[in-house]
Amino acid sequence: MFDFLIDLIRSLVIILALLTGMAYMTWFERRMLGRIQVRIGPNRVGPSGLLQPLADALKLLFKEDIQPLRADRLLYPIAPAISLVAALASFAVIPIGPTLQVAGRQIELVIQDLPVGLVYLIAASSLGVYGVVLGGWSSGSKYSLLGALRGGAQVVSYELVLGLALVGIALVSGTLSIGEIVARQASSVPFVILQPLGFLLYLTAAVAETNRAPFDLPEAEQELVAGYHTEYSGFRFGMYFIAEYVNVLTASAVAATLFFGGWTGPFNLIGGPWWLLIKMTVFAFIFVWLRGTLPRLRYDQLMRLSWGVLLPLALLNVLVTAILVVALSGGASS
Repeated sequence: MFDFLIDLIRSLVIILALLTGMAYMTWFERRMLGRIQVRIGPNRVGPSGLLQPLADALKLLFKEDIQPLRADRLLYPIAPAISLVAALASFAVIPIGPTLQVAGRQIELVIQDLPVGLVYLIAASSLGVYGVVLGGWSSGSKYSLLGALRGGAQVVSYELVLGLALVGIALVSGTLSIGEIVARQASSVPFVILQPLGFLLYLTAAVAETNRAPFDLPEAEQELVAGYHTEYSGFRFGMYFIAEYVNVLTASAVAATLFFGGWTGPFNLIGGPWWLLIKMTVFAFIFVWLRGTLPRLRYDQLMRLSWGVLLPLALLNVLVTAILVVALSGGASS
């Protein structure tokens, strides 16, 4: 019973920290976009606008929740929850710090360290597309449906690239446990040095997976009003909103963990979670910078980039990595 309570408290603390980070990710993005566009950004609610996320949350919570007459009564309210749960579940295998010793007990700073965490990560992150597709289809709107079709095709296309990029990490590390991958980087070098092409492929696919600019075609305002969540309002729209930013933070955490050593750092001046936070902030800045500087791709360019450029490069990266791993391990054993 005590172990169950420890696991429950640990999970709630990590999820609460993730949701708090998501809230201030919105503030960070709006401030950075303001700088890029030569304006100030949010600055009215609290000092430097730091309470703006709280004001936005209250606004979404108390806005009227309208369900269209043509909407599917069962799937319409469920779809946003699917996207949100999938986004939170993806973070469950990311270790945020070293194992702690508390009252003679070892407490791991991860919700669940699975032996096949890498496989779970790919599977859980791909489930969010069901919320997008069901939300667009159940809304009874042509704009929502077109956005959902775009989102489904985009995720399927770039999920292959993302998965193959992570296969290179599995080959280099020799394990599917994310905790073990972090430990092996701590004892050798960050895997971005061994997998530079895999890192670039992962980063590109992650931006596309999160439907962020320049890959935000499922919610292109000029073409589809607001895409798959056009008919959503109030807290249901808020769940899609939260899921998007949680996915951005999860993608940043995965990049920091699998390619840059996760919570490990070159100095012991600060604790492990702070190192991970710093690395995640850098990748979150990259997401914001891409949104503020690059134009949206055309849909044919989006598909051509995935199937014609990134997928062949991902397959080539896996092939070369496998050959090198076998050759080096064979040479070491002989």
